Amino acid sequence: MLHRRDAMLRLGQLGLGPLTLPGLLGSESLRAAESHNSGLISTSGKAKSCILIYLWGGPPQMDMWDPNPKAPQGIRSLFEPISTVVPGIEISEEMPLFARHTDKTTIIRSLSHESNLHEASVYRTLTGRIDETLRVPRNDRKRTDAPNLGSVVSYFRPVTGMPGVATIPRPIGHGGVTYAGTYAGYLGARHDPLEIAAARGTQGLPSLPLSLPEEITSTRLLARRGLLESLEQLDRRFQANPQARDFDEFREMAFSMLGSSSVAKALQIDRVDDKTRDRYGRNEWGEAILTARRLVESGMRLVTVSWMLVNGSSVSNVWDNHGNKSKSGYQMLKSEYCLPSLDQSCAALLDDLSNSGLLDDTLVALYGEFGRTPKINTNMGRDHWGACQSAVLAGGGIRGGQVYGASDNHSAYPTSNPVSPQDLLATIYHALGISHNSTMYDQANRPFPVVDGRPLTQLFG
Repeated sequence: MLHRRDAMLRLGQLGLGPLTLPGLLGSESLRAAESHNSGLISTSGKAKSCILIYLWGGPPQMDMWDPNPKAPQGIRSLFEPISTVVPGIEISEEMPLFARHTDKTTIIRSLSHESNLHEASVYRTLTGRIDETLRVPRNDRKRTDAPNLGSVVSYFRPVTGMPGVATIPRPIGHGGVTYAGTYAGYLGARHDPLEIAAARGTQGLPSLPLSLPEEITSTRLLARRGLLESLEQLDRRFQANPQARDFDEFREMAFSMLGSSSVAKALQIDRVDDKTRDRYGRNEWGEAILTARRLVESGMRLVTVSWMLVNGSSVSNVWDNHGNKSKSGYQMLKSEYCLPSLDQSCAALLDDLSNSGLLDDTLVALYGEFGRTPKINTNMGRDHWGACQSAVLAGGGIRGGQVYGASDNHSAYPTSNPVSPQDLLATIYHALGISHNSTMYDQANRPFPVVDGRPLTQLFG
């Protein structure tokens, strides 16, 4: 009898490479497939999708969305505050385009947690869980990790025939590891985000890769699909396992990703008109945000844009603006890879979502793993500071033109309405119709709460 495992192994020996992907998509998820919706408690949230712009490294709250002009020298931002379209709301002078869109946003100025470490803070702000053991090089992602927010959304709000979530241009990683908190963890590979490329500087492979190896053409793919179908038909003659019938879903998803699907078309930025590409910015960050918009238009539930700088084989978390001997922290912020590109691409995104009527259906979130120290260091930069940071939400039912919470005059500590990372994630889930009280199940069918936080329901309406 030809078992599926044997067939897939033989196909692999024939050099089929990604055509083993249906097994990856199916094997870990079939056990819990029937239980996904049983643990879902729905909310009044109406958002269909979310774009998370994750500013890896720790964006400085006082130099962006929480100006501190009353702070003393050495703490006060070197950037002046400017007025926005909403009277009374001021932001940094380095974000003049974004200032035109505060009528669409809620700025949270009281996001806070206890960690000043990149690894632990990335994990907490993406999963809502605390793991203080995470250190370089021991923070490589693994299946015992908690799932990130995209994978939770995929679990409760799956999309038929395509991956529900994606991370672009690549997941967070360096020093040989891909950060914990960047994929589905104990929910299994079925809910991993689509990744176009692996984390730079690692030996890892992207989860659910879209592209075909260079040696496999579309013609060969279709021919091998016929071979695969023949083997599957033979296999099913000898198997009465009802799970075999469900295998079609994962096989079709694999071919959808590898063929000319709407997802593949969304990734083809060269098809976008020059004017639009110019508005977002002809760089990796602008094109990633443009791609994120196109992916949610294609039906994806959540797309994470991991903001970083890649030079050859090295990667930099550019929002980590300590500064150095060759470039001060403030020079880093004014470089193309930081504030200018963020201002341009976010303004273009909010323009397009608003003009197309998609902003009501699409939640946009911007934040990083922590904020920056009140004191400016000797390199004219700022250091890690978990005690206070800012986050921005727009669309997806969020009421625009408001500020939630406040920090002191040094932008150092919340003085009203403190918000934990768990609260922020609960708010994102709420917008997408997923209650924080819902229950999800790992691959051993063990129950877990979605997140131990409270949604900020007062931000909606």
